[in-house]
Amino acid sequence: MSYKEPAKITKHPVVGGKEPKSGGSTATKSTTSLRKGQKKRKETYHSYIFKVLKQVHPNCGISYKAMSVLCSFVSDLFERLAGEASILASKNGKSTISSREIQTAARLVLPGELAKHAISEGTKAVTKYAATSDLIAERI
Repeated sequence: MSYKEPAKITKHPVVGGKEPKSGGSTATKSTTSLRKGQKKRKETYHSYIFKVLKQVHPNCGISYKAMSVLCSFVSDLFERLAGEASILASKNGKSTISSREIQTAARLVLPGELAKHAISEGTKAVTKYAATSDLIAERI
């Protein structure tokens, strides 16, 4: 059911116009390069979307194309919010994006009532996370 993309072959940059010798170690080899036959994992939201679907509609399934569309939608929305929050932080002379920048970005990117719901759900999630992290800190 999952589509597998062909592995991309990348060549290390040639330094000084000469190919490195295959026997010795060179500075151009990357320590994080993939071994032969390994594929780079593509980050997706498939598992998270599926978990939410099962919470909302336990008896429903989803096709691969519909999952891909939703995954693209989430990625696009994330890019828009992160980009807007980054612009807001840099305009305010900050190098860190805080929850305030995310809230303002949501107000700018999302229309009307949708922005209000997103902000309230985000605030609720942050509050819940803070409460659980406090409980974990108390146990230690």
